[in-house]
Amino acid sequence: MRRAVDFFESNPVFRHEEFVAAHTGLGRSPTTSNNLLAKHIATGRLLRIRKGLYATVPRGVSAAVAQVDPYLVASRLTPDAVVAFHAALQFHGKTYSVWRRVHYLTNKRTRPFTFRGEEFVPVQAPASVRHQRDFGGGVVTLRHAGGEARVTTLERTMVDVLGAPERSGGWEEVWRSLEMVEYFDLSEVTEHVRALSSALTAARVGYFLDQHREALMVEERHLEPLRALAPRQPRYLDSVRTRGRLVADWNLIVPEKVEERRWEEPE
Repeated sequence: MRRAVDFFESNPVFRHEEFVAAHTGLGRSPTTSNNLLAKHIATGRLLRIRKGLYATVPRGVSAAVAQVDPYLVASRLTPDAVVAFHAALQFHGKTYSVWRRVHYLTNKRTRPFTFRGEEFVPVQAPASVRHQRDFGGGVVTLRHAGGEARVTTLERTMVDVLGAPERSGGWEEVWRSLEMVEYFDLSEVTEHVRALSSALTAARVGYFLDQHREALMVEERHLEPLRALAPRQPRYLDSVRTRGRLVADWNLIVPEKVEERRWEEPE
């Protein structure tokens, strides 16, 4: 990086410490780095999204109306941030409905906030993977909108949305969205289920795959390890204990609407 503007042009969204580390690496002082940030904010070249987080404003565009990609923002809200749940499905282009709420995994204590109509909601990963690298795996860094986004893979996202449907719009949204995915690496799905150590999540994932055998090329060898992880006693599919039919293979009490996928019917 020869100049600050070189950094800005290759980093559409960045954290304060990222710029300072790159700039001081060339022999500049932290004070000079901070002064440069302040100067470029004043001239409209940079936009401060929130404390410690900045976006580069394209040339010829006003900072007041500049578009900032929400996935790049979510990926930089904390040093460990990862776009997850419904937002990850939406990033991959696999959602039934379009949301303006972005959930992201992080171990940092931070609050939700709204920027340019997008709501950013932090979520702590389950305790079983909270302190593992990439929260247990299934995280990729992809080029996106001129920068880089950290996001869960489709396999990890499947497990996450079935494990926490309340963060993904409920069963209809989860089912319809996952049904848009043409292919999952089922061995990776099983590994993510194991990492979470949740019998209920194992049963939900197994039940979904069982229901979509033909579409997803699911074989018994894919379901057997999930059955071994499923609950020993019957559990309700959802937390509100909606009445339904017991699916003995998975020890799940499944509402008829989910079992028969009768989404169009009114409550």
